[in-house]
Amino acid sequence: MPRRRIGFWYRFAAVLCKPPLVVLLKRDWRGMENIPAEGGFITAVNHNSHIDPFAYAHFQYNTGRVPRFLAKSGLFNKGFIGAAMRGTGQIPVYRESTDALSAFRAAIDAVERGECVAFYPEGTLTRDPDGWPMTGKTGAARVALQTKCPVIPVAQWGANELLPPYAKKPSLLPRKTHRVLAGPPVDLDRFYEREMTPELLKEATEVIMAAVTRQLEQIRGEQAPETPYDPRRERIEQRRRTHTQKREERARDGRPTAREEGLGT
Repeated sequence: MPRRRIGFWYRFAAVLCKPPLVVLLKRDWRGMENIPAEGGFITAVNHNSHIDPFAYAHFQYNTGRVPRFLAKSGLFNKGFIGAAMRGTGQIPVYRESTDALSAFRAAIDAVERGECVAFYPEGTLTRDPDGWPMTGKTGAARVALQTKCPVIPVAQWGANELLPPYAKKPSLLPRKTHRVLAGPPVDLDRFYEREMTPELLKEATEVIMAAVTRQLEQIRGEQAPETPYDPRRERIEQRRRTHTQKREERARDGRPTAREEGLGT
């Protein structure tokens, strides 16, 4: 299927965004040859700065295959922002859907039309203390297995040095370098023609995130942790630590525990 024209709105956004990006960030971009020239595909990208969607979009814009990002459906009804979202071909996600596959129907349709859909599988800025990719959500794997499209793992580093995660002010000097490495398609053949169970989607997602992490290891020249940071596991551990701390404080103060209070002691 032929590639879609970039269009007025995307070119207009590029006119606005590219000059400040060129001023703020040097570029070390590799792997553009792995971005498919034709047909629909997915990119799975790590997320470590509030400005890296713009920096990453700059990289892919220069390949001629502009990314279509997923966004909450409500944004598409908000005046100028909505017009820009629709005009640049961004993809609404209907989170109110009770059917997980239907929630990504627009992304599936975009891939089948020959578009590139850019996923941030982590779903939010990484919370790994050293900036490595976290465990991923299953949306990218769900769309990939439904469409059997190529999944290109992409790692980026440098926008986070300009604006670290959750920071309010950028660090402008010295000038930072935005490094991007796009890898070859992830091999998902073993997952095709199988029932799309939660276990299967989790396994496919782990394969995708491992590929993204390998690209980032090459960029950073370091080895990632053996086990990726898992926000859900960390929340459980934090609750456990808080509960243990409260029990120890009660014991030190000679107060009854919550269980003892419940028994009427």
